Amino acid sequence: MLRFKGKETNIIHMEPLLIFLLALILVLILTTYVRLHPFLSLVLASLCIGIMAGRPEEALSTISSGMGKVFSQFAIIITAGSILGIVLEKNGGMAIIASDLIKVSKRPLLALNMLGFIFAVPFMCSILAFVVFSPLAKDVSRRSNIPAGIAATSLVLGTLASFGLLYPSPAVISAATEMHVDIAKVFFMGLVIAFPISILGYRYATRSIKMKEHDYVLEATSLSKGSKSRASAYIPICLPILLILAGAFFTHPLIAFIGDPNVALLIGVLLCLVWSRSYGKELHEWIEKAIRRSGIVLLDLCGGGALGATFTMTGAGEALGKMFLDLALPTLLIPFLVAVAVQTVQGSRVVTMLVVPSLIMPIFPQLGLPAEISLLSMACGTFLVSHVNDPFFWIFRDLAELETGEALRYYTFGGILMGLAGLLLLGCVYVIMF
Repeated sequence: MLRFKGKETNIIHMEPLLIFLLALILVLILTTYVRLHPFLSLVLASLCIGIMAGRPEEALSTISSGMGKVFSQFAIIITAGSILGIVLEKNGGMAIIASDLIKVSKRPLLALNMLGFIFAVPFMCSILAFVVFSPLAKDVSRRSNIPAGIAATSLVLGTLASFGLLYPSPAVISAATEMHVDIAKVFFMGLVIAFPISILGYRYATRSIKMKEHDYVLEATSLSKGSKSRASAYIPICLPILLILAGAFFTHPLIAFIGDPNVALLIGVLLCLVWSRSYGKELHEWIEKAIRRSGIVLLDLCGGGALGATFTMTGAGEALGKMFLDLALPTLLIPFLVAVAVQTVQGSRVVTMLVVPSLIMPIFPQLGLPAEISLLSMACGTFLVSHVNDPFFWIFRDLAELETGEALRYYTFGGILMGLAGLLLLGCVYVIMF
C-alpha cells in the first residue's frame, strides 16, 4: 500500500513490509545479476529504503551511524584475525598445527574438518581459514586418492560450523553485544551445537566414499624456518581464546580488560609478531597484505550495518515480526526464518547477523525466548541458503576446481543440512536448559 505524506512534499511512503521485500529484491539483483560489489549493493539498497520510507535525509545519517557502529566494533577484531592468519601461514605455524592434528586424528578428512573448525574463529574469517588450508586439502586428496571436491567440502563445512555459531566470531559477537546476552552461555551452547554439525558436515562430505583409517603426515620440508617451536604456533591462537573466556567468567577489572576480544586478539598478534621478527622486511609485507584484506571485509560489514540501521528506521522489524506472530509459528522458528530470508538474498553471514537483530529486537518480548536462544536461532538460519550471491561460494568452487552444480551440491546443500540440524539441536538445548 502507498500513501502520501503531503502535497507539498510529494514523497511516497510505503508500508514497512513492502519496503523490506523490495530492498531484499534489490540487493539480490545488484549482487547476483549486476555483480556489483556487496558494499555498493548494500549502501545503494539502504539509500533506496530511505527514499521508499519518505525519509531520505534521515536515511543518510542513519547509514553513517550504522556504518560507524560496525567499524568501531569490528575494525580491531577483523584486522587482528587477518594478521594472525597471514603471519602463521607464512611462518609455518599452521603447518605445525595441521601436521599435529592430522597425525593425531588418523583420518585425513576429519582432520581437515577440524582444522577449519578450529581456525575460522581465531582468524575472524571462515574464508581465510579455507583459503589457507585449501592447498593442504588438495595434497590430502592426491595422497589419499580422494576426490578433491570431497576434501574441500570437509574443510569448508568445518569453517562454517564454528564461524556461524561460536563466540567471538564476527557472525556472533555483534548480535551478542546488541542483545546483551550471557557470553558464557552463548559460547558453550554454541559449542554444543557447532561441534556436532561440523562432524555432520564431515559425514556429508564422505557420504559417497569409504574411508580407511591411515596415517597422513605432512613432510618436514613443508615447515618453514620460522617455526622454531610449537609454542610459537599454538600460543598466539590459544591464548586469546582463553583470555576471552576468562573475561566472560570473571569480573576483575584487569581480567575483563585483557579478556575483551579486541585486546585478547591484539595480544595474540603481538606474540605472533615477536616470534616472527627474524623475517624482517617479509613480516612487514605480510602485515600490509593482511590489513588490505581486512579492509575489504570491513567495507562489506559496514554495508551490512547501514542496511540493518535503515531497516530499523522504517519499522520493518515490528511489521515482519507481527506477520510471523500472526501465523502462530513456534517462536523458535521466527528468528531462524528471518535470518534465512536475509541470508538467501544477500549472501554474507556476518551481514545477516548484523541485520536480523534489528528486525527481531522490536518483537523480542512477544517471542518469550531467552536472548541466547534467539541469537543462536538466527545463527542457524545463516546456514540457509548460501548460493551464487555468496562470495565464499565462488571461492570454494574455484579453489576446489568444481563445476557450479557440484559447488551447489557440496556447499549449499551441505550448509542447509547443517543449519536444519543446528536448529534441531538448539530446540533440544532449549528444552533441557530452559
